[in-house]
Amino acid sequence: MTIDDKLAGTGQKKLLAIDGGGIRGVLALEILARIESMLGAGRPEFRLAHYFDYIAGTSTGGIIAAGLSRGMLVSEILDFYEQAGAQMFDKASVFKRLRFKFEDEPLARKLKEVFGADTTLGSDQLQTLLLLILRNATTDSPWPVSNNPYAKYNDQHHLGNNRALPLWQLVRASTAAPTYFPPEVIDVGGQSFIFVDGGMTMYNNPAFQLFLMATVDRFWPMAPKERRGWPTGVDNMLVVSIGTGTSPDANAQLTPDQMNLLFNASSIPSALMFAALNEQDFLCRVFGDCLAGDPLDREVDDMIGSRGPLAPDQKLFTYLRYNAELTRTGLDALGLKDIAPETVQKLDSVAGVPDLRRVGRAAAIKVKPDHFSRFPHDGERSPAVAV
Repeated sequence: MTIDDKLAGTGQKKLLAIDGGGIRGVLALEILARIESMLGAGRPEFRLAHYFDYIAGTSTGGIIAAGLSRGMLVSEILDFYEQAGAQMFDKASVFKRLRFKFEDEPLARKLKEVFGADTTLGSDQLQTLLLLILRNATTDSPWPVSNNPYAKYNDQHHLGNNRALPLWQLVRASTAAPTYFPPEVIDVGGQSFIFVDGGMTMYNNPAFQLFLMATVDRFWPMAPKERRGWPTGVDNMLVVSIGTGTSPDANAQLTPDQMNLLFNASSIPSALMFAALNEQDFLCRVFGDCLAGDPLDREVDDMIGSRGPLAPDQKLFTYLRYNAELTRTGLDALGLKDIAPETVQKLDSVAGVPDLRRVGRAAAIKVKPDHFSRFPHDGERSPAVAV
């Protein structure tokens, strides 16, 4: 199916969102491999792009989302991380490290190889709608950029047509984590903007933002009035959210006198990112019918079967969340007592990839066929839903 087919279709809509998390993207990929295998049911030609209509990603999730949207197998993207990981996180010179931690050229080169230097966001090589989360440092604002042809700034006649921007460069911008990579400068309509990692916004977990962009008519101004946004409902829309691991007790041994200026400067960004992704997850569980997901905290638990402001029969979508806790307690619960938390918690530990893959495979066991029962994957569709 093409993007036009997915836009014109009046059946169920399936959305997939992938968190940011650096090299920990391989953890998310192992979960996605389980979903791909389960939905594909032994069909070698099956791709997740055949099932999902709209895929979103932030930072490392943007790389994965773009690859899946292009029709890549999960194994092919895993190969990319395995082969390019060391190059992507190539140590910069001592002097350059004062500004950033890793060279940008290897990552840019690899992204051009995978997606093509001339492939744009509006390319017909993309088989699904795609949402990438960037942060525009010039305007100090988040930039959710989509290839939806009905979006305001995707009009081919608009000077700043986002669909004409290079795909590799948008993905590179979404992954430009401060202190790790230099920012990405992109020319948009004759004006240069400086972009950094989309994880430095409220959308390191882009799940709820994806839901909004798929349903709110303001994101579809160029569409016919009766088709501005997709229909909601637990039988009409599925939102699947994939995490890259969390570390809620990463500073368990912290003492008050350690909280100096340097500590705050290095820890506040990760604290804000964790809070943001947790909030996106929480919003999805409140407004969606959550069928799968680990407990958020001891107060609200996992929200499965919760009422919230909406009655159970008024939930806006079916929601699935798969992730793993990378603490000692979390790893033990997954049966991975031999893996040290510190080897899988870092965003840049290439040496930790084998262990991260094991964590991902263990977490993937939580993916069950009945979670997807409302949304058949054998080519059959539920009765058409009016748009």
